[in-house]
Amino acid sequence: MIGPGTGVRVYLACGPTDMRKGIAGLAALAQDVLRQNPAGGAVFAFRGRRGDRLKLLYWDGQGFCLYYKVLERGRFPWPVAGDGAARLTSAQLAMLWEGIDWRRPDWGAPPARVS
Repeated sequence: MIGPGTGVRVYLACGPTDMRKGIAGLAALAQDVLRQNPAGGAVFAFRGRRGDRLKLLYWDGQGFCLYYKVLERGRFPWPVAGDGAARLTSAQLAMLWEGIDWRRPDWGAPPARVS
């Protein structure tokens, strides 16, 4: 995905979001609901009611970028609606974008010991 680099702040809007909203509507949610400056360089993630749609809003310094992904199968993992907002790392955002459950990643076996 072309987008923000590592170390960026990521905020998830818990609960469903109306996916008809565009940049202005999502920026208003980031400001009013998440209490963050939408042009502050953070990534804001919003998921639709069915769970198969994800929008990311990001200010790159020149303007807003809006990323939109629809899964053919499955749902994006998401916290319960009562949580309000959640913070993720940039690595967790990458997992979320790929449809991997960022809450319980399967890292496999630890590396073998080198002798």
